[in-house]
Parts: sequence; structure tokens; C-alpha cells
Amino acid sequence: MTRIWGLGERFQAIPRNFLYWLFSKPDSEANWLNYCQNSPHVFICKFCALLDPVPIYFGPMLQQLSIQNYATVDKLEIEFKAGMSVISGETGAGKSIMLGGLGLTLGDRADKGIVRTGAKKADICAGFDISNIPAAQKWLSENDLEEESDSGACLLRRVVNADGRSKGYINGSPVTMASLKSLGEMLLDIHSQHEHQSLLHRATHQRLLDDFCVSAKHLAAMHTTYKQWQKNAQLIDQLSNRSQEDSAQTQLLSYQLTELDELGIGVDEVPKLDEEFKSLNHADETVASVQMALTLCDGGGDGDGDDEKNATTAMRQALTALNELPEKNARITSIIELLESASIQLDEAVSDLRSFSDEFEANPERLEQVNTRLGLLHAIARKHKVKPIELAQVIADLRQQLNLIENSDAELEKLKAADKQLRVDYIKVAGEISKQRKKGSSKLAKQVNEQLKQLGMPHASMEVQLLATQKDKPAANGLEVVEFLVSTNPGQAAKPLIKIASGGELSRISLAIQVITAQTSHIPSLVFDEVDVGIGGGVAKVVGKLLRQLAERTQILCVTHQAPVAGQGHHHFFVSKFTKAGSTLTQITELSETEIVREVARMLGGEDLSDESLAHAEQMVASN
Repeated sequence: MTRIWGLGERFQAIPRNFLYWLFSKPDSEANWLNYCQNSPHVFICKFCALLDPVPIYFGPMLQQLSIQNYATVDKLEIEFKAGMSVISGETGAGKSIMLGGLGLTLGDRADKGIVRTGAKKADICAGFDISNIPAAQKWLSENDLEEESDSGACLLRRVVNADGRSKGYINGSPVTMASLKSLGEMLLDIHSQHEHQSLLHRATHQRLLDDFCVSAKHLAAMHTTYKQWQKNAQLIDQLSNRSQEDSAQTQLLSYQLTELDELGIGVDEVPKLDEEFKSLNHADETVASVQMALTLCDGGGDGDGDDEKNATTAMRQALTALNELPEKNARITSIIELLESASIQLDEAVSDLRSFSDEFEANPERLEQVNTRLGLLHAIARKHKVKPIELAQVIADLRQQLNLIENSDAELEKLKAADKQLRVDYIKVAGEISKQRKKGSSKLAKQVNEQLKQLGMPHASMEVQLLATQKDKPAANGLEVVEFLVSTNPGQAAKPLIKIASGGELSRISLAIQVITAQTSHIPSLVFDEVDVGIGGGVAKVVGKLLRQLAERTQILCVTHQAPVAGQGHHHFFVSKFTKAGSTLTQITELSETEIVREVARMLGGEDLSDESLAHAEQMVASN
């Protein structure tokens, strides 16, 4: 949002055209001071040393609305601008269609009855500029729904089929209706006699009061402390609830570890025992095979074998025959070298075979020991539902679990100490916020009540109620719950808005609150549906002026039947219906300055425009 330093609440006294020109200049405080000192508008900077910078709104948030095959609309494209946009038309022309379409893009319920007769589906798109709405940008980022171009544009779309089924989209990605609602609450607030309104919720009351009088720094600190306190409390509950379970678990783990430790399982013991068992279990076959190999290679090595039939003798004879050749070519020499190498390797093999034969013996007793040990390891492995080779890891895991449980008491003490400190921190910052709310609540109520008198509700009275919460439990919004109470008649006790206010009253109460809190409110776009019901004359003129005043900070869309309200608009849209091919269709047209005068005159005196009504209408429009 563009910011202007030094104007404070006095910005409204400066011509709008000058502000538009002004906003094209430097946008940092230092640059503003430098610029203003060297400009012909030095008088503006006289406020810089006295007032804080305040956000100024001039950009349209809701930029475009596209409606196809919705109710009596065939195809409709509306482009919205900054400021106050008036929507008027005869009763039954279809002014509610635009609001209904907007509501659908914000997640309202839909049924098949909204689809235009003969069409397969209704398609509604609403385009918003969220470049100055950090909360919406953050929400889109957290939900991976950001616009790839990063232009600040955000498109909400709703498609309703003829059978009543519907789909929602944000920036082209399918989303749930809950997602549309969640994002829509940050972009647009519809105040209507027929819609569920945010002003009926305590959360809205809390936000409006906090925006009005509570330091953003304190709010951020409280929310951070709250999250930390809540998380810490959850950990305490988890550890406390586990204490009894841990006692039994400790006994079980200790028993299991003792049992495993008594086994004294060595490193790689299982694979080594498996190998030894296989060897011992086939001892006789091994001895016979080794002896046969010795006989074949070296005649048994004891001189009793047939020297003519063993490999060693044959190898020597071959070498002798080749070496006795009178002439040896290169190939014969190479063969002799290979045979000599083979003879050496054969001698080594014979030596190893003889050594193995001397050392190895069948050991039934050792075989029994190995078999018993393997049986024990396999049994304990089955008990723990693992393979025998995994027993070492089981021991490590059990020991880690036991250590964690044994250290839980110390961890619980740390968490309880942290809880005490977080409680102190939370109460401190929440207490400061409570002071600000208490002071600001009476101020807000006073200003709203003054505004209500101007809006034709002289007997209406609003009060801000602060309901204390439990101090021993962390609460996201502080030590109290905020609720707006209203009395609309003398002697009537103040009650919650939802129980007291009618649709028209609620709209005017909301208008009064929004005007007062506009200096700090973060609502980018507001829609008021017939806020002028039941009023006229001077009150209607006041309503129009208030809406126009509010439009300096917030984009306003206002559906009205009152000429004094319509005359205050920056832009004017006219809703009409016509018949085509036997079907009734609705269209919305943006009026020119001349057309605006004629429409306001119609609202004053009816379809037959008199010179008097035209003159009066021209005066209304020109007074802006």
C-alpha cells in the first residue's frame, strides 16, 4: 500500500487529483522529505515532524467480475475501479445477481437453480489485486497457489453444473470451498440483508478493536508467545500422561536388556557360528575329500602312492621333457614358464591340503556346542520378531528407549520451568494489550454512537464488552474476548448484534464501525447491499457521504435505491433487464457523467424525468 508521510488524518482536506499526482513521487520517508523541501508544496511537510505515516488506499482490489450463464445473465464483464462504485436499477432488474456471483467466488453454497435455463453450467470469475494484501499473499504462498507471473493478480473462479455440482479454482488450481472462503474473507466483505456477515462474529469484533487501538508489535509478540506456550504445554501433557506407562515400559525394557546382555552376543557371532556349524556338520566328508585331493595331487605324500599317477609327478615329467629339447622356440619357452608357475602353485596347494588334513578333525562335542548356541540365538530372535543377525541392533534400540524414559523426568522439569517463564511473558504482553483494549473500547463505542445518530439511528447505542478468559490457559487473542453489544431502542438492554439488529440496521451499524476504524482496518473491499433501507432525506445524504469518505481508504461497492447515496459515487453501474428470443436477460452498464445525472433523476422522480428532477440530480452529482 502506498504510504504518504506527514498527512495523518488530514489527507482528506487535500484535493484528490493532487494526491494522485503526489503518489507518483518518491516513496521513502527520506526521499519524501528531500523532495518536499525542494517542491512548491512545502506546506505538506510541516506535518512530517508531528504525525506518523498512515497507509493510503487508491488502488482497486476487486478489479474484474465475469459472469456467464448465471440466473438471467448470459454473459457479463464488469471492470471495477478505485473509490465508490454505485449499482442501481429498478426493483427486480437483477442487482442481486452481481452480489450473488461474487458470493459464489467466495465459497457460498450453490444449487442447480442458479444456472441459466438451457445452459450446461454457470461460470463466475472474480479478479483481485492482492499486491497490497500481505495476508492474502502469505496464504497463497503457504497453499502453493501463487500466480506464476507474480503480478499481484489473484483469480477466484466458481463453476456450477446444471446438476448442482460445483468446483472452485484459485489461480487456475482446483480448491475446496473452504479454501475459497478462507481466502475470500481477506479480500471482500459483503454486508447484505440476506448474507451471513462477518460483523456477527466475535472474531471480527476482536480484529476491528485491535486494528483500532492495539499496537501491532504487541499483538505479534503475544501471538508468538502463545504458540510457544501452547506447544510447551502439549509436550508437558504428553510426558505427564506417559509417566504410568513409562513405569511398566521401564520394567519390560530392563528385563529384555538383561536377558540379551546375559547372552553376551559377540560381533558377527551368528554368521561365524553358522559357518562353523556347516563345517563341523560335514567333517567326515571334508576329511575324505581332502585326502583324495592329496592323493591325486601328490600320491598321498607318504611315498606309498603310485608316483606315476599323481599330478606332481606328471608336472615334473612334462617339465623335464620340454627342458631337454635341444632347441626351444619362443612358444615352447612360454609354455615352460607356465608349467613352472603351475608347478609352484601345485606345491603350495599340496602343502595347504596337508596342513589342513593334519589340523582338521571331526569334533562332535564342539558341533553340539555350536548347535546349542545357534538354537538359543534363533529362539531369542523369534521372541523379538527379528532375524538372529539383527539382535545386536535390537540391543542398541532397547538401550536407547530405556535412556529416553529414564531421562524423561529431567526433560519434564525443564518443560515445567519453561512453562512458568512463558506464562510470565504471555501475561505481561497480554496484560498490556488488555490495557489498550480497555482504553480503546470506550473510545470506539463513543465514536460509533455519534456516527449512528447521523445515520438515522438516534436511539441506537453500541458498547464494547470485554469478557475475561482463563489466565491459566493460553489463548490466541489475549486475556479477553471482544464482543459488540447493541441496543436499538430506548430502555432496551444491549445484546449481541445477531439477536438485535435487523438487516438494514446491521448494515448501517457496520457502516458506522467501518468508517471509524477505516484508519487502521485492513479490509480491502466492502460491499453494502441496500444500506439505505428505511431511511431517506438528510440521513440518506449522510450515508452517501460516509460511504464516499470510506472509499478514500477502501474500495466500496454499494447497491442502493436512494438518489442522495447514488449521487456520492465515483462510478455508477446501471442494472437492467430485457427480453431476447423469449428469454429474460440482465445486463449491467457503466454510466457516463450525463447518464449518471439522468439515473439519479430517475431515482428522485421516477421514469418521467422533469426539469426539476434533472436539475436536482445535477446538483447532487456536481456537489462531489
